[in-house]
Amino acid sequence: MSEILARIAFAGEIVEWRGPAPFLFVPVPDEHVAELRYAAREASYGWGCVPVAARIGRTDFATSLFPRGETYFLPVKVAVQRAEGVGLGDRVATVIAVMRR
Repeated sequence: MSEILARIAFAGEIVEWRGPAPFLFVPVPDEHVAELRYAAREASYGWGCVPVAARIGRTDFATSLFPRGETYFLPVKVAVQRAEGVGLGDRVATVIAVMRR
């Protein structure tokens, strides 16, 4: 089993960004960025992306955080959007775990 480098819970509004699909993301609040950057030193696989295990509502999924400006964006996969009935502009609670690679 992989070691958890950081476990962070936060809430945020789903926003659109025309980067990599799925285009809908939850920005990580500023107060968690330093902890993520520290964990990313041992977890990032390149381009600043950070693999995470995530949960929105009752839905667990694997994804990678994308660096964007001074923060990270958590992708909200289409399957998660459908399972949780969420979309652009909705506020969601999430938990992410950064694992050692």
